[in-house]
Amino acid sequence: MPELPEVEVIRRELEPLLKAREFAEPLLHMPSTIAHPGPEEFAAFLPGRKVDNLGRRGKYLLIYLDRGILTVHLRMTGNLFYAADGKAREERFLRLSLPFTDGTALHFSDMRRFGRLWLTETEAELQSLVLNRVGPDILTDLGREDFLELLGKRGHSRLKHLLLDQGFAAGMGNIYTDECLFRSGINPNRRVIDLKEGESEKLYRAIREVLAEGIEHGGTTFRDYRNSRGALGNFQSRLLVYGRKDECCRCGTPIEKTRVAGRGTYYCPRCQK
Repeated sequence: MPELPEVEVIRRELEPLLKAREFAEPLLHMPSTIAHPGPEEFAAFLPGRKVDNLGRRGKYLLIYLDRGILTVHLRMTGNLFYAADGKAREERFLRLSLPFTDGTALHFSDMRRFGRLWLTETEAELQSLVLNRVGPDILTDLGREDFLELLGKRGHSRLKHLLLDQGFAAGMGNIYTDECLFRSGINPNRRVIDLKEGESEKLYRAIREVLAEGIEHGGTTFRDYRNSRGALGNFQSRLLVYGRKDECCRCGTPIEKTRVAGRGTYYCPRCQK
């Protein structure tokens, strides 16, 4: 599933391309991709709306219009492509086409069909319908003190489970959580209350460093993720533990895989005691 870095890469690529463009009539190849409002209302409301700017909250991409907000969640296998000539790259998994009046277009493809779009008229509607269970963005909304305060309120939570909880803080997924815990030397099964002095701050720094590196290197592609130009991410070549079961950690110990919070979890038993 695309995580915060992948969505941020797409946001940064699309913002200069979409600004001031006016939507034409959308093509709903799979109407159930529209979560809100109904497909007919969506198709009637979007034409004529112009793009002001793009934002992000965790894994949600926010396209702010001159009237309304178009929100996209890629879920597991969704991809959002920009086409200067308006043509889709492939038709097999195409779920939605959003042409602009100048002949360019956005295309949404999704092999697993879990991705969704919402079109809301106000920030209040966006919050109540889409983001009501989504916590603050872990990269942009939480400074050091905010993060430590929030962490301190969840003393009995296990770190891996907590960082995956989008209601706690939005943006982290399985890949980046494992990498952050490794870099901070914290076992994924440890509880917040058991962290020693300085470990919480070390975790905060690791989160910011790993997410920033993920964005810098275009996100992580193991199978499905592509950026808005169709290119692969490259951060997978820099992963230290995720997906590396039985390979040697930099300390020489074989990396192990277990299950924590119902997810496959990679860690070093020596570096993360």
